[in-house]
Amino acid sequence: MYKIKVNASNDFEISKEQAEALDAVENSTNHFHILQDNTSIKASIIHSDFNKKLYSVKVNNNIYEVDIYNQLDQQIEALGFEIGASQQVSDIKAPMPGLILEINVTEGQEVKENDTLLILEAMKMENALTSPRDGVIKSIAVKQGETVDKNALLIEFE
Repeated sequence: MYKIKVNASNDFEISKEQAEALDAVENSTNHFHILQDNTSIKASIIHSDFNKKLYSVKVNNNIYEVDIYNQLDQQIEALGFEIGASQQVSDIKAPMPGLILEINVTEGQEVKENDTLLILEAMKMENALTSPRDGVIKSIAVKQGETVDKNALLIEFE
């Protein structure tokens, strides 16, 4: 079962069988002709982000933002975790108590998603904490060699 959200407001559920039964023919790359209930529909994919499962689809000259959640995405959401980058993270907190071994960023620095921000040693293991999003470092609340408790503020984003 797929959960589909259109324009962040309308939710639909479509089974795999329903998706496979859709009478759609690709005319050219990302341009489709769909026949539904004897009605002809022209659709094209304007923009797609496969990793975030986010698509901009033009249907009969109207553009729709479409999010597609598969069964795993729905289970993750049910557990209370955020899917994709829709959650704007504004700070990084220590996931466990430990020692700040290395700080790889400075205040005002622009970072990309997955850039290493700092190294936290915990239980004799080095843990690289990476940026959850693109952004600019607003402040760094710790210093190299400092010991931190779980949930201690480490870095803030602008």
